[in-house]
Amino acid sequence: MSKTIIVSNRLPVKITEKDGEYVLNPSEGGLATGLGSIYRQGYNIWIGWPGVDVSEEAQPQIREQLQALNLMPVYLTQEEINNYYEGFSNEILWPVFHYMSVYARYEQVYWDFYYQVNSKFRDVVLQVAEPGDVIWIHDYQLLLLPGMIRSEAPDVAIGYFQHIPFPSFELFRLIPWRCELLEGMLGADLLGFHTFDDSHHFLNAVTRLLPVNASANVVMVNDRAVIAETFPMGIDNQKFEQLSNDPEVLRQMESLKESFQHTHMVLSIDRLDYSKGIIQRLQAFELFLQLYPEYVEKVILYMIVVPSRDTVPQYKELKEAIDMLAGGINARFRTINWHPINYFYRSFPVETLAALYNFADVGLVTPMRDGMNLVSKEYVASRKNNNGVLILSEMAGASKELIDALIVNPNNIGAIARALHEALNMPEKEQQRRMKQMRQVVTKFNIAHWVKLFMARLQEVKQFQQSMLARRMSLDMQSTVRNAYKQSKKRAIFLDYDGTLVGFQSNIDLASPDQDLYHLLKTLSNDPANHVVMISGRKHETLEEWLGHLPLDLIAEHGAWTKKYGEDWLMLPGLTAQWKQDLLPILDTFMDRTPGSFIEEKSYSLVWHYRKVEPGLGELRSNELMNTLRYFTNDIGLQILPGDKVIEIKNVEINKGKAALSWLQDREFDFMLAIGDDYTDEDIFKTLPAEAVTIKVGSQVSAARYYLRSHQEVRAFLRALVL
Repeated sequence: MSKTIIVSNRLPVKITEKDGEYVLNPSEGGLATGLGSIYRQGYNIWIGWPGVDVSEEAQPQIREQLQALNLMPVYLTQEEINNYYEGFSNEILWPVFHYMSVYARYEQVYWDFYYQVNSKFRDVVLQVAEPGDVIWIHDYQLLLLPGMIRSEAPDVAIGYFQHIPFPSFELFRLIPWRCELLEGMLGADLLGFHTFDDSHHFLNAVTRLLPVNASANVVMVNDRAVIAETFPMGIDNQKFEQLSNDPEVLRQMESLKESFQHTHMVLSIDRLDYSKGIIQRLQAFELFLQLYPEYVEKVILYMIVVPSRDTVPQYKELKEAIDMLAGGINARFRTINWHPINYFYRSFPVETLAALYNFADVGLVTPMRDGMNLVSKEYVASRKNNNGVLILSEMAGASKELIDALIVNPNNIGAIARALHEALNMPEKEQQRRMKQMRQVVTKFNIAHWVKLFMARLQEVKQFQQSMLARRMSLDMQSTVRNAYKQSKKRAIFLDYDGTLVGFQSNIDLASPDQDLYHLLKTLSNDPANHVVMISGRKHETLEEWLGHLPLDLIAEHGAWTKKYGEDWLMLPGLTAQWKQDLLPILDTFMDRTPGSFIEEKSYSLVWHYRKVEPGLGELRSNELMNTLRYFTNDIGLQILPGDKVIEIKNVEINKGKAALSWLQDREFDFMLAIGDDYTDEDIFKTLPAEAVTIKVGSQVSAARYYLRSHQEVRAFLRALVL
C-alpha cells in the first residue's frame, strides 16, 4: 500500500507541558483542516516539529502519543530553532520573499543550521518513505528538502507548495545561497504557488541562475520534467458558514450590536508583521476621518493585531509605531461616547472572530505582500446574507480570485480612504451582487478542492514523466538499434551538426570539430556499408572547410547546397536572394536594439543570433522580431524558423526533409538513422519511413521516435555503433 507523507515545519498539534506531562491538542489551522482528510487516513503520516523543545527522556512518550494521531515528530534543539527558523527562515527568506529585503541578515551560521535541519527532516522522511509513496512538502522553511529526498529516493513522487510569495528575480538573486535553494526546490516533481506571478518569478529565477531549460511551465532537470503551477489556496468555507449559526457566535453578535448599534464597523485582523501594511492602513483611516468628518462617531476601526515575534527588533519597533499611531488617532478624534479605533494586541478564539466577520460592514485587508491572505476569504465565507464590502490589497494573492472586492494599492492611503467611503456608501443591491460572486468563488475553490487539485496534478506529472522516459533512448533500446545496425548491409546516416555533434558556442566560429569528432566521423564513413550525410544549417563554405576532406556527403544551409563526396557543390535551382535587401534593414534595427545579437548571412537565408544576449531580453526581442517578420514574409514564399537562440529566414523551397528525400532518390537502404536537435530537423524525422531510427537531442515534443539528452550522449551512442 502506497501512502502519502505530508511534511511541514510544524505539526498540526499544540503541545503544552504541565507538571512534566505533555498534553496534545489538535491545531485549528487552515492547512491542518484541509490536510486532515489525508493524514488521518490509513498509513498516511504528517511529519514536522512538535513546536516545543522536548527533553530527551520525554521524546519516546511524545512519539507514541503522536503516532496514535498519524503524526511523526522531528525534534529540534533550541539552537536549531533560533538559527534555522528564527534565523534563516524568518530573517532571510521571509523579508526577501515579501519584498522587504532591507530587513534581511545574510548570516553564514543561519545557512549552516538551515541545511542541517533540512537534513534532519530528510532522515526522518527516509525512515518511513517507500517506493510508490507520495511526499507533499510545505513552505519556505523546507526549500532544500525536495532535492535532499530526491537524491536518496529518486523514484518517489514529491510535491512542494509555497505558502508565501515568490519574489521577482531581482530580489531573489540577493540571497547568497540562491542556487542551492532552487536546486532543492527542483527536487520536487510539482511545485505549487498561489498566483501566476509567483510561479512566473520562480521559473525566471531558475532559468537565469541554473543551467536548465524551461518551456512554458515545464523545467527539464536532466531528463525529468518538473512542473510549476498555480493552485490558489482555499479555506474550510463550511466551517465559517456553520459558525454563523453557532449559539456562542450569535450571543457575541448580540453583544456587538449593543455596543456599536449606530456605528459602522470596519474590521482589520492581522498577525504583527511588516508585510501586513498595518501602519499604512491606520494612516488611511486617519485620512478618511479628515476627508469625511461627517463619519466622526459613525464609524469605528476594529483592529486586531495578533502577537508575533515581538522580541525581534523590527517587530518591536513596528508594535511601538502601531501603538503610537493608533493612540494618536484616538487622542485626536475621539469624543466622550466614541473611540475611532478599537485596538487589540492579542489573539481571539474563532467564535469571536466569526462574530466580528458576521457583524462588520467592511473587511479591510491591505497587506503590502501576502501569499494568499485567508482572512479575506474567511470574511467572505461568513457573510451568509451576501451583504458587506471587502476592501482588498492588490498585493494579496486572494485579489486574483476575489475580483469583486474593492481592490486597492496598499501604499496609496488616499485610495484606501476613498475605498472606505465607497464601501460605506455602497447600495445594498451592489453589495449583494459583489458578495454573491465572491462567495461562489470561496465555496467552489475551498480547501478540499485545493488538496484534490494538487494531488491529482501530481499524479498527472508522474505519468507525464513516465511517458517521456518511455521515449528516452535507454541502454536496452541502444543495444537493439546496434544489433539492427550490425545486421544491415547498406545504411544511410543523416547527422545534424550544431547541438547534435558539438555543443553550442557563444561565438559560432568556435564550434569547429575537435579531434575526437574527426576520429568518430572518419570511423563511421570509412565503413563501406555506411553512407554518412552531414545535413546542417551552416554555410556551405564552412562545411567545406571543416569536413570537406572526409569521405561523406554534405548538405548545407538546410538543403540549399548539396555535395556528394568527391564531386562539386550543387545549388538548388530556382532560388532567389532578392528578398534579403528588404529584410536586412529590419534585422539591423533589431541588432542595434539588442546588445550581443548579430546577423549571419548565408546564400539563401538570413540568421539573427541572440545566444550572447542577456536572458529574457533575447526572448523578448525574438518574439517581437518574429511578429514583425511574419507581416513582411507572409506572401513572398519565405519561412521563419525559430531555433535554439536563433531566428532564420529562408526560402520555403529549402527544407532539410526535401533535401534528404532528394538525396535518397533511387537508392535502397536497409538501415536509416537521423539525429538532430532543432526545429529544422523535424522535417527529416517526418520524411523518413516509420522504421527509420530517428533521434531528437533534447526532450522537447518531437516527431522523432527517441531522444538523447546531449551531444555527449549522441557521440557515445555513435561510438557504440562502430565498436
